[in-house]
Amino acid sequence: MHQRTLGQGLEVSAIGLGCMTTTGGYGQSPDRGEMITMIRGALDLGVTFFDTAEIYGPHANEELVGEALAPVRDQVVIATKFAQHIDPAERRPTGRMLLPDEVASAVDGSLQRLGVDVIDLYYQHRVNPEVPIEEFAGALGELIRAGKIKHWGMSEAAEATIRRAHAVTPVTAIQSEYSLWWRRPEEGVLAACAELGIGFVPFSPLGKGFLTGTVAASTTFEQGTDLRAQIPRFAPEALAKNLALVEVVTSVAEAKGATPGQVALAWLLAQKPWIVPIPGTTKPHRLAENAGAADVELTAAEVDALTAASDAIEIEGGRYPEFLEAQTNL
Repeated sequence: MHQRTLGQGLEVSAIGLGCMTTTGGYGQSPDRGEMITMIRGALDLGVTFFDTAEIYGPHANEELVGEALAPVRDQVVIATKFAQHIDPAERRPTGRMLLPDEVASAVDGSLQRLGVDVIDLYYQHRVNPEVPIEEFAGALGELIRAGKIKHWGMSEAAEATIRRAHAVTPVTAIQSEYSLWWRRPEEGVLAACAELGIGFVPFSPLGKGFLTGTVAASTTFEQGTDLRAQIPRFAPEALAKNLALVEVVTSVAEAKGATPGQVALAWLLAQKPWIVPIPGTTKPHRLAENAGAADVELTAAEVDALTAASDAIEIEGGRYPEFLEAQTNL
Protein backbone atom coordinates (compact mmCIF):
# COMPACT_ATOMS: atom_id res chain seq x y z
CA MET A 1 0.00 0.00 0.00
CA HIS A 2 1.27 3.49 -0.78
CA GLN A 3 2.12 5.89 2.02
CA ARG A 4 0.75 9.31 2.85
CA THR A 5 2.27 12.09 4.91
CA LEU A 6 0.42 13.81 7.73
CA GLY A 7 1.76 16.97 9.34
CA GLN A 8 5.35 17.28 10.59
CA GLY A 9 6.48 14.59 8.15
CA LEU A 10 4.70 11.64 9.79
CA GLU A 11 4.37 8.90 7.15
CA VAL A 12 1.58 6.33 7.45
CA SER A 13 -0.27 3.90 5.19
CA ALA A 14 -2.97 5.48 3.03
CA ILE A 15 -5.60 3.46 4.91
CA GLY A 16 -5.29 2.94 8.66
CA LEU A 17 -7.16 0.73 11.11
CA GLY A 18 -9.47 2.14 13.74
CA CYS A 19 -9.25 -0.41 16.55
CA MET A 20 -12.10 0.78 18.81
CA THR A 21 -14.54 -2.01 17.96
CA THR A 22 -12.02 -4.77 18.64
CA THR A 23 -13.12 -4.49 22.27
CA GLY A 24 -16.79 -3.71 21.58
CA GLY A 25 -18.93 -0.76 20.59
CA TYR A 26 -21.10 -2.04 17.74
CA GLY A 27 -22.37 -5.21 19.38
CA GLN A 28 -20.98 -7.93 21.63
CA SER A 29 -17.27 -7.81 22.36
CA PRO A 30 -15.39 -10.03 19.89
CA ASP A 31 -12.94 -12.77 20.83
CA ARG A 32 -9.68 -11.23 22.03
CA GLY A 33 -7.44 -13.79 20.36
CA GLU A 34 -9.18 -13.35 17.03
CA MET A 35 -8.77 -9.58 17.25
CA ILE A 36 -5.05 -9.85 17.97
CA THR A 37 -4.68 -12.10 14.94
CA MET A 38 -6.65 -9.67 12.77
CA ILE A 39 -4.65 -6.63 13.87
CA ARG A 40 -1.38 -8.44 13.18
CA GLY A 41 -2.70 -9.51 9.80
CA ALA A 42 -3.33 -5.89 8.85
CA LEU A 43 0.39 -5.37 8.36
CA ASP A 44 0.41 -8.07 5.68
CA LEU A 45 -2.14 -5.94 3.81
CA GLY A 46 0.10 -2.88 4.01
CA VAL A 47 -1.67 -1.19 6.93
CA THR A 48 0.87 0.49 9.21
CA PHE A 49 -1.32 3.05 11.02
CA PHE A 50 -3.29 1.89 14.07
CA ASP A 51 -5.66 3.99 16.17
CA THR A 52 -6.81 3.40 19.74
CA ALA A 53 -7.70 5.48 22.83
CA GLU A 54 -7.59 5.35 26.60
CA ILE A 55 -11.39 5.59 26.79
CA TYR A 56 -11.98 2.50 24.64
CA GLY A 57 -12.69 -0.16 27.21
CA PRO A 58 -11.59 1.93 29.09
CA HIS A 59 -7.95 0.79 28.92
CA ALA A 60 -8.73 -2.62 27.42
CA ASN A 61 -8.29 -1.47 23.83
CA GLU A 62 -4.83 -0.02 24.38
CA GLU A 63 -3.80 -3.27 26.07
CA LEU A 64 -5.12 -5.31 23.15
CA VAL A 65 -3.47 -3.14 20.51
CA GLY A 66 -0.21 -3.09 22.42
CA GLU A 67 -0.12 -6.88 22.66
CA ALA A 68 -1.07 -7.31 19.01
CA LEU A 69 1.59 -4.94 17.69
CA ALA A 70 4.42 -5.82 20.06
CA PRO A 71 6.13 -8.16 17.55
CA VAL A 72 6.07 -5.48 14.82
CA ARG A 73 6.44 -2.30 16.86
CA ASP A 74 9.25 -0.92 14.68
CA GLN A 75 7.10 -1.25 11.53
CA VAL A 76 3.95 0.57 12.66
CA VAL A 77 2.62 3.95 13.76
CA ILE A 78 0.44 3.83 16.87
CA ALA A 79 -1.97 6.63 17.73
CA THR A 80 -3.88 6.91 20.99
CA LYS A 81 -5.88 9.59 22.77
CA PHE A 82 -6.63 11.23 26.11
CA ALA A 83 -9.52 13.39 27.30
CA GLN A 84 -11.44 12.22 30.35
CA HIS A 85 -10.26 11.38 33.82
CA ILE A 86 -10.58 7.63 34.32
CA ASP A 87 -10.65 5.94 37.71
CA PRO A 88 -7.66 3.56 37.49
CA ALA A 89 -9.09 1.03 39.92
CA GLU A 90 -12.58 0.77 38.47
CA ARG A 91 -11.58 1.60 34.87
CA ARG A 92 -14.45 3.97 34.35
CA PRO A 93 -14.74 7.68 33.50
CA THR A 94 -15.29 9.90 36.53
CA GLY A 95 -17.22 12.52 34.59
CA ARG A 96 -14.62 15.25 34.29
CA MET A 97 -12.12 16.24 31.65
CA LEU A 98 -8.37 16.09 32.24
CA LEU A 99 -6.43 19.28 32.96
CA PRO A 100 -3.13 20.15 31.28
CA ASP A 101 -1.06 19.16 34.31
CA GLU A 102 -2.67 15.70 34.28
CA VAL A 103 -1.75 14.81 30.71
CA ALA A 104 1.73 13.60 31.67
CA SER A 105 0.21 11.01 33.98
CA ALA A 106 -2.29 9.97 31.29
CA VAL A 107 0.45 9.43 28.73
CA ASP A 108 2.41 7.33 31.21
CA GLY A 109 -0.61 5.07 31.58
CA SER A 110 -0.99 4.72 27.82
CA LEU A 111 2.71 3.97 27.39
CA GLN A 112 2.44 1.19 29.96
CA ARG A 113 -0.72 -0.34 28.50
CA LEU A 114 0.62 -0.20 24.95
CA GLY A 115 3.98 -1.56 26.07
CA VAL A 116 5.92 1.06 24.12
CA ASP A 117 8.66 3.57 24.91
CA VAL A 118 7.11 6.40 22.92
CA ILE A 119 3.69 7.12 21.40
CA ASP A 120 3.85 8.08 17.74
CA LEU A 121 0.73 10.27 17.69
CA TYR A 122 -1.13 11.44 20.80
CA TYR A 123 -4.50 13.11 20.33
CA GLN A 124 -6.62 15.20 22.64
CA HIS A 125 -9.77 13.12 22.13
CA ARG A 126 -12.16 15.96 22.95
CA VAL A 127 -11.37 19.61 23.55
CA ASN A 128 -11.87 20.73 27.15
CA PRO A 129 -13.93 23.93 26.88
CA GLU A 130 -12.96 25.02 30.39
CA VAL A 131 -9.24 25.40 29.63
CA PRO A 132 -7.54 27.51 26.92
CA ILE A 133 -6.28 25.19 24.19
CA GLU A 134 -2.91 26.94 24.38
CA GLU A 135 -2.33 25.35 27.79
CA PHE A 136 -2.88 21.86 26.41
CA ALA A 137 -0.69 22.63 23.38
CA GLY A 138 2.07 23.69 25.74
CA ALA A 139 1.71 20.52 27.82
CA LEU A 140 1.89 18.34 24.70
CA GLY A 141 4.95 20.24 23.55
CA GLU A 142 6.63 19.35 26.85
CA LEU A 143 5.80 15.67 26.29
CA ILE A 144 7.38 15.85 22.82
CA ARG A 145 10.54 17.39 24.26
CA ALA A 146 10.57 14.73 26.99
CA GLY A 147 10.52 12.01 24.33
CA LYS A 148 7.25 10.45 25.50
CA ILE A 149 5.37 11.29 22.31
CA LYS A 150 6.56 12.09 18.80
CA HIS A 151 3.54 14.01 17.51
CA TRP A 152 0.26 15.39 18.78
CA GLY A 153 -3.17 16.12 17.39
CA MET A 154 -6.78 16.83 18.27
CA SER A 155 -10.09 15.14 17.60
CA GLU A 156 -13.29 16.99 16.72
CA ALA A 157 -11.64 20.40 17.04
CA ALA A 158 -12.96 23.56 15.42
CA GLU A 159 -10.96 25.64 12.95
CA ALA A 160 -10.22 28.46 15.42
CA THR A 161 -9.10 25.95 18.07
CA ILE A 162 -6.74 24.28 15.60
CA ARG A 163 -5.14 27.56 14.64
CA ARG A 164 -4.59 28.62 18.26
CA ALA A 165 -3.11 25.25 19.23
CA HIS A 166 -0.83 25.04 16.20
CA ALA A 167 0.65 28.45 17.02
CA VAL A 168 1.96 27.02 20.31
CA THR A 169 3.03 23.49 19.32
CA PRO A 170 2.74 22.39 15.66
CA VAL A 171 -0.13 19.95 15.18
CA THR A 172 0.42 16.77 13.17
CA ALA A 173 -3.14 15.59 12.59
CA ILE A 174 -6.77 16.40 13.17
CA GLN A 175 -9.07 13.43 13.61
CA SER A 176 -12.77 14.02 13.02
CA GLU A 177 -15.71 12.25 11.47
CA TYR A 178 -15.77 12.74 7.69
CA SER A 179 -17.48 10.79 4.94
CA LEU A 180 -19.97 11.17 2.12
CA TRP A 181 -22.73 11.47 4.70
CA TRP A 182 -20.93 13.79 7.17
CA ARG A 183 -18.98 16.61 5.56
CA ARG A 184 -18.77 19.30 8.20
CA PRO A 185 -14.92 19.33 8.16
CA GLU A 186 -15.24 21.03 4.77
CA GLU A 187 -16.57 24.09 6.62
CA GLY A 188 -13.17 25.52 7.53
CA VAL A 189 -11.26 22.66 9.17
CA LEU A 190 -9.84 21.16 5.97
CA ALA A 191 -8.84 24.60 4.72
CA ALA A 192 -6.98 25.25 7.97
CA CYS A 193 -5.22 21.89 7.68
CA ALA A 194 -4.17 22.72 4.12
CA GLU A 195 -2.85 26.13 5.12
CA LEU A 196 -0.97 24.93 8.21
CA GLY A 197 0.37 21.64 6.83
CA ILE A 198 -1.68 19.43 9.14
CA GLY A 199 -2.90 15.95 8.15
CA PHE A 200 -6.53 14.93 8.47
CA VAL A 201 -7.66 11.51 9.72
CA PRO A 202 -11.35 10.72 9.14
CA PHE A 203 -12.93 8.37 11.65
CA SER A 204 -16.21 6.62 10.77
CA PRO A 205 -15.26 7.05 7.08
CA LEU A 206 -17.89 4.43 6.20
CA GLY A 207 -20.61 6.10 8.23
CA LYS A 208 -20.42 3.46 10.99
CA GLY A 209 -21.06 0.79 8.38
CA PHE A 210 -23.85 2.64 6.58
CA LEU A 211 -21.88 3.29 3.39
CA THR A 212 -20.85 -0.35 2.97
CA GLY A 213 -24.25 -1.29 1.56
CA THR A 214 -24.81 -3.85 4.30
CA VAL A 215 -27.37 -1.78 6.25
CA ALA A 216 -31.01 -1.98 5.13
CA ALA A 217 -34.07 -0.03 6.20
CA SER A 218 -35.09 -3.05 8.27
CA THR A 219 -31.74 -3.40 10.06
CA THR A 220 -31.95 -3.18 13.85
CA PHE A 221 -29.18 -2.51 16.37
CA GLU A 222 -28.82 -4.05 19.81
CA GLN A 223 -29.66 -1.67 22.62
CA GLY A 224 -26.93 -1.35 25.21
CA THR A 225 -24.11 -2.82 23.13
CA ASP A 226 -24.39 -1.12 19.72
CA LEU A 227 -23.86 2.64 19.70
CA ARG A 228 -25.92 2.93 16.51
CA ALA A 229 -29.08 2.14 18.46
CA GLN A 230 -28.75 5.65 19.96
CA ILE A 231 -27.88 7.48 16.74
CA PRO A 232 -30.75 9.34 15.04
CA ARG A 233 -29.44 8.58 11.52
CA PHE A 234 -29.92 4.88 12.19
CA ALA A 235 -33.53 5.12 13.35
CA PRO A 236 -35.79 3.08 11.00
CA GLU A 237 -37.55 6.07 9.45
CA ALA A 238 -34.24 7.86 8.85
CA LEU A 239 -32.56 4.80 7.35
CA ALA A 240 -35.29 4.42 4.77
CA LYS A 241 -34.56 7.93 3.45
CA ASN A 242 -30.79 7.92 3.89
CA LEU A 243 -30.32 4.81 1.77
CA ALA A 244 -30.71 6.99 -1.33
CA LEU A 245 -27.06 7.98 -0.88
CA VAL A 246 -25.95 4.35 -0.63
CA GLU A 247 -27.74 3.60 -3.89
CA VAL A 248 -25.54 6.14 -5.70
CA VAL A 249 -22.37 4.79 -4.07
CA THR A 250 -23.39 1.25 -5.00
CA SER A 251 -24.00 2.26 -8.61
CA VAL A 252 -20.49 3.72 -8.91
CA ALA A 253 -19.04 0.65 -7.20
CA GLU A 254 -20.69 -1.76 -9.61
CA ALA A 255 -19.29 0.16 -12.56
CA LYS A 256 -15.78 0.08 -11.01
CA GLY A 257 -15.84 -3.56 -10.02
CA ALA A 258 -15.39 -2.44 -6.41
CA THR A 259 -17.49 -2.55 -3.26
CA PRO A 260 -19.54 0.42 -1.95
CA GLY A 261 -17.22 0.68 1.03
CA GLN A 262 -14.17 0.86 -1.19
CA VAL A 263 -15.74 3.62 -3.27
CA ALA A 264 -16.64 5.60 -0.14
CA LEU A 265 -13.04 5.34 1.06
CA ALA A 266 -11.65 6.14 -2.39
CA TRP A 267 -13.77 9.31 -2.44
CA LEU A 268 -12.08 10.42 0.78
CA LEU A 269 -8.62 9.61 -0.57
CA ALA A 270 -9.39 11.68 -3.66
CA GLN A 271 -10.16 14.81 -1.62
CA LYS A 272 -6.60 15.60 -0.45
CA PRO A 273 -3.26 13.74 -0.47
CA TRP A 274 -2.92 14.25 3.30
CA ILE A 275 -6.23 12.60 4.22
CA VAL A 276 -5.88 9.14 5.79
CA PRO A 277 -9.14 7.37 6.74
CA ILE A 278 -9.15 4.82 9.56
CA PRO A 279 -12.10 2.44 9.01
CA GLY A 280 -12.70 0.00 11.82
CA THR A 281 -13.81 -3.62 11.64
CA THR A 282 -13.76 -6.90 13.53
CA LYS A 283 -13.86 -9.04 10.38
CA PRO A 284 -10.70 -10.03 8.48
CA HIS A 285 -12.45 -10.00 5.11
CA ARG A 286 -13.66 -6.44 5.73
CA LEU A 287 -10.15 -5.44 6.73
CA ALA A 288 -8.87 -6.77 3.41
CA GLU A 289 -11.68 -5.01 1.55
CA ASN A 290 -10.92 -1.68 3.24
CA ALA A 291 -7.20 -1.98 2.56
CA GLY A 292 -8.01 -2.65 -1.08
CA ALA A 293 -9.66 0.75 -1.34
CA ALA A 294 -6.18 2.27 -1.59
CA ASP A 295 -5.97 0.76 -5.07
CA VAL A 296 -9.36 2.06 -6.26
CA GLU A 297 -8.81 5.18 -8.35
CA LEU A 298 -11.92 7.21 -9.06
CA THR A 299 -12.09 9.40 -12.14
CA ALA A 300 -12.75 13.10 -11.70
CA ALA A 301 -16.25 12.51 -13.08
CA GLU A 302 -16.92 9.77 -10.53
CA VAL A 303 -15.70 11.94 -7.66
CA ASP A 304 -17.90 14.79 -8.87
CA ALA A 305 -20.92 12.50 -9.19
CA LEU A 306 -20.51 11.20 -5.65
CA THR A 307 -20.02 14.72 -4.29
CA ALA A 308 -23.09 15.97 -6.16
CA ALA A 309 -25.18 13.11 -4.77
CA SER A 310 -23.97 13.89 -1.26
CA ASP A 311 -24.87 17.54 -1.83
CA ALA A 312 -28.31 16.77 -3.21
CA ILE A 313 -29.53 14.05 -0.87
CA GLU A 314 -30.67 15.46 2.46
CA ILE A 315 -29.53 13.12 5.21
CA GLU A 316 -32.08 12.71 7.96
CA GLY A 317 -31.07 12.56 11.62
CA GLY A 318 -28.05 13.64 13.63
CA ARG A 319 -24.76 11.76 13.48
CA TYR A 320 -24.74 11.56 17.28
CA PRO A 321 -27.34 11.68 20.05
CA GLU A 322 -27.40 15.18 21.55
CA PHE A 323 -25.28 14.35 24.61
CA LEU A 324 -22.40 13.13 22.42
CA GLU A 325 -22.63 15.98 19.92
CA ALA A 326 -22.41 18.41 22.83
CA GLN A 327 -18.96 17.02 23.67
CA THR A 328 -17.47 18.10 20.35
CA ASN A 329 -15.79 21.40 19.60
CA LEU A 330 -17.37 21.81 16.16
